[in-house]
Amino acid sequence: MNNLMGKSALLTGASRGIGSFIVKSLAKEGIKIVCVARSEDKLKEVQKKVEELGGNSQIFPFDLNNISLIPDLIARIKAESGVVDILINNAGIEMYRKYGDYSAQELNSILAVNLHAPMELTRLLLPGMLDRGSGHVINVASLAGCKGVAYNAIYSATKAGMIMWSDGLRQELRGTGVGISTIKPGYISEAGMFHNSGQDAPKLLGTSPPQAVADAVIRAIKGNKAEIIVNKGPIKPLLALNVFTPVFGDSVVRWFGVQELSAKRVE
Repeated sequence: MNNLMGKSALLTGASRGIGSFIVKSLAKEGIKIVCVARSEDKLKEVQKKVEELGGNSQIFPFDLNNISLIPDLIARIKAESGVVDILINNAGIEMYRKYGDYSAQELNSILAVNLHAPMELTRLLLPGMLDRGSGHVINVASLAGCKGVAYNAIYSATKAGMIMWSDGLRQELRGTGVGISTIKPGYISEAGMFHNSGQDAPKLLGTSPPQAVADAVIRAIKGNKAEIIVNKGPIKPLLALNVFTPVFGDSVVRWFGVQELSAKRVE
């Protein structure tokens, strides 16, 4: 999907953080953006920025915890915006806790927003893409889905689920004209959940700017990339090593200071 001009993209988590950077990149490509997030006021601010860039957007305030209401949301979007060519599952939440301190409601919320909602949105939009023989699904996962993170295990589980679901679905969609890509950011500066924590990233891993994630989204759509890692550190060899020796991988993560950092983020 090289020429994105005039295409329509549904973006979740559009009102803040990395989502706001993705919005700008989509607008610059001439993509009509369907913005979904909880806050109507923040969505209106995003819409104004899109207009300033000469772009076109529509906003749909919605809480992705409400899985049973997602079919109604999609019906509204189709009625008001038409077809969706690109789905970008970007919304996500994380809560740092000792695992036994999570409430059932918190577990359900993280599972719903990070994994169940993307699956349901894709389930509803995929048939139209297949009928047209064209489309793309972008899943913004995390490197936390490749190596579990202490005090953030449920978030890691949802992102690991997103990665494996994307992997299986990509194979299923081969030859259909519909692509699926996974973006795996590490620590992100300037905006997003890690930036908002006020902590410094481990020096050996460093941070990447949020625009790097937005750029990766555009590259993935245009090039039909399976996966893109957004991280400056030596992640790929470490992830490969962890597959063969997970316990040694645990030691490396502790040496980098990831577990210590996570403990500081416990709420």
